[in-house]
Amino acid sequence: MTAKIPITVAYGDGIGPEIMKATLRIIESAGAAIEVEPIEIGESVYRRGQTSGIEPASWASLRRTRVFLKAPISTPQGGGFKSLNVTIRKSLGLYANVRPCVSYHPYVATRHPAMDVVIVRENEEDLYAGIEHRQTDQVMQCLKLITRPGSERIIRYAFEYARQNNRKKVTCFTKDNIMKLTDGLFHKVFDEIGAHYPEIAREHWIVDIGAALLADTPGAFDVIVMPNLYGDILSDVAAQIVGSIGLAGTANIGETVAMFEAIHGSAPQIAGQGIANPTGLLLASVMMLVHLGQNQVAERVHNALLKTLEEGLHTADIYEDGVSRRKVGTTEFAEAVIDHLGHFPDHLKAVSYPASVPKIQTGWVKQAPAKKMLVGIDVFLDWRHGIPDELAAGLRRVAHPNLTLTMITNRGVKVWPDGLPETFCTDHWRCRFMALEGVEAGHGDVVSLLNKIQEAGLDFIKTEHLYTFDGEPGFSLGQGQ
Repeated sequence: MTAKIPITVAYGDGIGPEIMKATLRIIESAGAAIEVEPIEIGESVYRRGQTSGIEPASWASLRRTRVFLKAPISTPQGGGFKSLNVTIRKSLGLYANVRPCVSYHPYVATRHPAMDVVIVRENEEDLYAGIEHRQTDQVMQCLKLITRPGSERIIRYAFEYARQNNRKKVTCFTKDNIMKLTDGLFHKVFDEIGAHYPEIAREHWIVDIGAALLADTPGAFDVIVMPNLYGDILSDVAAQIVGSIGLAGTANIGETVAMFEAIHGSAPQIAGQGIANPTGLLLASVMMLVHLGQNQVAERVHNALLKTLEEGLHTADIYEDGVSRRKVGTTEFAEAVIDHLGHFPDHLKAVSYPASVPKIQTGWVKQAPAKKMLVGIDVFLDWRHGIPDELAAGLRRVAHPNLTLTMITNRGVKVWPDGLPETFCTDHWRCRFMALEGVEAGHGDVVSLLNKIQEAGLDFIKTEHLYTFDGEPGFSLGQGQ
């Protein structure tokens, strides 16, 4: 008898308990060798004053089992509550979010009957670092962080996934025509790593036109890899256009821990009515079984699900007159899938999982550090007392001899020198001071400059040091510069 593998299970909020019970019943009926270790997370924990939505004992379970099957949770409205999903992903290093989006045409309505796309989303950084500040009365800031190690890991994962699953192409979406440093790094790493996979085609799209093509012609794509925010948005778009967000499961993969979940929310408006569709969580559990090496069980469950959809036994969210044969509830749907265990679909493409799938190896290559030189500083001011020329005149009077005022921007747009009077300005100003070309500024110069700015009665709220790395600027120009 196969030894049972402990897994941590969260029943979640809203429809979570209903679809989790249905999912566990199906996979256990199929022979899954698992031992459920339940934890409580989500709304009830938030309400007890735990702003993270998870308690220490639950962390201990996750770190012990290293496998997490999670139903949707609810986050209370209002400030002070952090996203539990983001907290879990980042705390446990779940850097890869993998979401297959497959058509079940003609049994589930879609305009894209041949769609079969896998979105691989970076899961830890980008704007989801969650580093935000209110800097002035009018301006909020969110920092976008893209790292080389993070980019290398997720991009290598995407190519290894494609190789392991016989996928033919990997596409990268970024916005590096605007964010030349952050998204530019992601694109650069994509090209570097893709060169090591000559058997797999690779391409890059700017995310806006790429998203339009995904919505219109998804058959043009196979595997898509993206930074966090774009991947979050477009994986939901892909799941919806292929049929329904309610049908999609997702895996969150780390070096040592993995989390599997449906992508939809807790849907409290239908909780307790017995009509929720468990398919998304069930497909997540199939991915979990493959992760656990129980591939034959995963195959039995997946094909039984396809057979059930094919026979028109549909929950209310995908029921359609003339296509569906009978509208069923959560429990009846689960029973139908169990009845079809051991059967294969007649028209939908049956799935087949190899006897064993090696774990995808990723990692990143450490490089020798570049020569870093401090060449200037951006000083951000909270100021609303006049026009840019007046601010520049005041700053030039207090400037340090080794750091010269070269530019002022407002919301990234150059307003001095030679700014346009039509440019709308808020109370948030970036004032760039640069050392002479080829000369390194000292931290003492920066402190001296800030002291002078303070003595002039100007409110500096943030600074960013400007560096070159092996002579290449590590900072962007102002718009219009």
